[in-house]
Amino acid sequence: MENLRGIIMMTAAMAGFALEDMFIKLSTAHIPVGQVMIILGFGGAMIFFLLARRHGLSLLAPDLFKPAVLLRNLGEVLAAIGFLSAITLTPLASASAIIQATPLVVTLGAALFFKADVGWRRWTAISVGLFGVLLVIRPGMAGFQPASLFAVLAVVGLSLRDLAVRRVPRSISSLQLAAYGFGVLIPLGIVILLIGPGPAPMTGQLWLYLLGASVMGAAGYYAVVEATRLGDVAVVTPFRYFRLLFALVIGLAVFRETPDVMTLTGAAIIIGSGLYTFMRERRGFRQR
Repeated sequence: MENLRGIIMMTAAMAGFALEDMFIKLSTAHIPVGQVMIILGFGGAMIFFLLARRHGLSLLAPDLFKPAVLLRNLGEVLAAIGFLSAITLTPLASASAIIQATPLVVTLGAALFFKADVGWRRWTAISVGLFGVLLVIRPGMAGFQPASLFAVLAVVGLSLRDLAVRRVPRSISSLQLAAYGFGVLIPLGIVILLIGPGPAPMTGQLWLYLLGASVMGAAGYYAVVEATRLGDVAVVTPFRYFRLLFALVIGLAVFRETPDVMTLTGAAIIIGSGLYTFMRERRGFRQR
């Protein structure tokens, strides 16, 4: 029963993140990305700041300025720039498909920087998964969209974040990290507005979009945490890929985006490689 509840929570989390992406894409059709970053950063930081205070946590703890935390925040910055730009300029499904390669890049980074034991099977899966990314991006071909490289930047940022968090002191909670992760978006958005298009007028509809994005993002984060606490990791983790399924449905229903065969093929290869890598990691963990 706990695994079933975990699956439901993980699926709900992925739906929440997909809806967050939808609201952001709807917003960036009318206002600059930097403006969206400021509003989302403020909203998310406030949500997690209040949650942290409720648990008696301080946002001014000395450990929050450790190199690992700062490196994690740099990853958040790169991920925000990359993914917000990608879903603004490219189809939602394409950006979401490329993002699914993040676990593969994390495994690659763990092998290169932390000397993690990665056998030839997982190296092969990583290579095949990255080939799937190339199918989605298709550099040098007629369907190549340079803006899709923003999604690759997001993968680099997310991977840096996930690798850096392994060195974050245990005295720092997830709530504190989340508050800082959203908080860094505020100065980043200001800089982007200063060097690019200035702020645009806000309408009631845009405020509702961004409120929806903030609520869905926070709800998704909470649901992921609950899913990993309730269910076995090996059971609930594969349901992370439901985010791409939800993105495909939203892209078709809301934005009239129809992914082509190469995008779908690349997405299937990325997901298959990710699942295989996860199962190999799980088997290796059990054998230790």
